[in-house]
Amino acid sequence: MFTKVLIPLVWTAVSPAAVDVHDLLDAIREVETGGHANPARAVGDGGRSLGPYQISRAYWRDSGVPGRYEQVRNAAYAERVVLAYWRRHCPNALKRLDLKTLARTHNGGPAGPSKRRTLPYWRRVQEQMTQSSG
Repeated sequence: MFTKVLIPLVWTAVSPAAVDVHDLLDAIREVETGGHANPARAVGDGGRSLGPYQISRAYWRDSGVPGRYEQVRNAAYAERVVLAYWRRHCPNALKRLDLKTLARTHNGGPAGPSKRRTLPYWRRVQEQMTQSSG
């Protein structure tokens, strides 16, 4: 089971509360499938991404989590995949709970934090976290 890691937020959009990794996961899930009636059945990227976190087969494989790709439709399994992916590709950001790096890595892969195209995604996640905390 996961332990909650709490840290104060340094960006002012969500204040003054503390946030944990599950708050970020909730925001990512909402950004990825927010309008879908059944996020577990969500399919995106022309059929290349599945489930509440819109995980591609390559992302799933890269995470190293055992199982079948189709299991990413299950929220708990998908969260394990996302956390394993972050532990592999941005472990320091996960330890520091660097929300921006984590979100941009989820969206753009290991080099996501350096890709300009992931900035709008991060802003949507940040906005979702602001709405959820208020």
